[in-house]
Formats: sequence, C-alpha cells, structure tokens
Amino acid sequence: MKNLVATLCLTISVLLGSVGVSSAADFNTGVNAYQRGDFATALREWTPLAQQGDARAQIMLGDMYGFGRGVAQDYVEAARLWRLAAEQGHASAQYNLGWMYHNGEGVRQDYVEAARLYRLAAEQGDAGAQSNLGVMYDDGTGVAQDYVEAARLWRLAAAQGDAVAQYNLGRMYDLGQGVAQDYVEAVRLYRLAAEQGHAGAQFRLGTMHLHSASI
Repeated sequence: MKNLVATLCLTISVLLGSVGVSSAADFNTGVNAYQRGDFATALREWTPLAQQGDARAQIMLGDMYGFGRGVAQDYVEAARLWRLAAEQGHASAQYNLGWMYHNGEGVRQDYVEAARLYRLAAEQGDAGAQSNLGVMYDDGTGVAQDYVEAARLWRLAAAQGDAVAQYNLGRMYDLGQGVAQDYVEAVRLYRLAAEQGHAGAQFRLGTMHLHSASI
C-alpha cells in the first residue's frame, strides 16, 4: 500500500522575501513572534497584510487556523486563506489547499481539484505535492491511473529527500511496477526512507534481509 504525505506543510523560509519595506517589516515582525510562540502578535501583524492581499500573510494565517495556533482551529477559514494565496501562485498554499480537497477538510472532498492543485505545486518543485500526486496516479484517484507517471513524480520528490516518496518509489522497484524491477535500487530507496524513520521502509528492509538470508 502506497503512503501519502499525511500533513499540511509550511516553509517559513520561502516566505521571507520582501514585497515592500513596510509590509516586509510587518510580516517579519509576525514571523519572529510566531517562532517564539507569541501568536497574538503574529495574528495582529499578519491580519491587515492578508486583507491587503499579501500572500505570505495569507499562508501563515492559514497555518494558524489550520493548526489552531493562537486561534480556534477552523479548517474552513484556513482553506479560504490558502485559496487566496494559491490563486497568486504560491506552491505551499496550492499544496495545502490540495491536501484539504484530498481529505475533505474545510471543503467538500474533491479528488480532481486536489490533483489540479497538487500539480500546480508539483510543477514548482514542491516535494509534498509531487509525492501525493504520485499516489493519486498510482491509485487512479482524480486522474487516470498511470504507474509510470507515479514513479516519475516520486523520483522528483525522492531526490529532494522526501521519505514517503523514497518508500513509494522503492516499492515500485521492488514490484517492477511503472519501472523495471530492481531490488538493488529498491533497497537503496528503502534505506534512505528508513534512515528518516519511515516505519514501512524499515519493515521492508527487514523482510528483504530475512528473505535473502534464507536463500
């Protein structure tokens, strides 16, 4: 069974560019407050920026509502904020909103829309989106089933160190599905995922070791 990247993502570092001196200063004040757990200040700094269309602030406020950090958890509001940022082309917002459509959190579950949003983020190099879109191609959920495309997407995410994609691609090489069967490559990928604590990869490595030892 293939694994999904199971969580929403947030990469503060990619949001730290400046749009204007004043707004950047306000945004970064919010970031500093957020990182030290002062969510009230972060909320105060980011809310007016989000209302003015600042995608960085929309993403971060979406995070606060999505995880209930300093505010009551509200998936509907998180989805609304991430939609605003996703429409401006931000990959992390596209991934997060895609995840919400995939799981039916804050929006009506819609696999086609989830795949569309994951694809937008995946094309910008978002590893989580590449990994989850690969699962959708593997399962034929929201898209036509295509093992070759699933393997391609997992390879992209695996190269960025995504443990879930490493495990999933390892399974493809293990089974010869979407790629030529290659146990050596399967073990290599399982090992990469296992070193990051992926339980499925650790189990597969163990069973492959036991099998080879019994021959």
